[in-house]
Amino acid sequence: MKLVDREETVLVVVGAGEANRDRPFAGTVREAIDSRGNGQFYRRAVVVADLEYLDHPELHRHPTIAVGGPGVNLLSQRLVADAPPMWQADDRAFVQGDIDGAAKRVVIWGMDAEATSRAVDAFVGEGMLDLLLDRIWRFKPVSIA
Repeated sequence: MKLVDREETVLVVVGAGEANRDRPFAGTVREAIDSRGNGQFYRRAVVVADLEYLDHPELHRHPTIAVGGPGVNLLSQRLVADAPPMWQADDRAFVQGDIDGAAKRVVIWGMDAEATSRAVDAFVGEGMLDLLLDRIWRFKPVSIA
């Protein structure tokens, strides 16, 4: 049985290090996505480690949110330089991403755990997550033959 759908299941990628303090923030993003899925099986999020994500190219086709800065998340390290800014606060907390292109990618990070928490709160609470999910989960017409 298929557990994920590359068009609807969002991957939340967090650094693989055991000391990584961003895992609870990734959980917050996952829970916010799951709560908006309206019970549709594939409209949910799955948290994966950066190394796992980078080692499996088939995962790169999923809409993806990297949580944690370039110092602790290898995917963030790859995305931060080119991802356009969506939100920032005090040059310490950032949300960057491209949600209009074919590959939906967002990076949520901060200069420390407190700043990352602030960026996650802004992403979830200020409508950026809803905007992303609207682009991912938009109505797909069904053709009747």
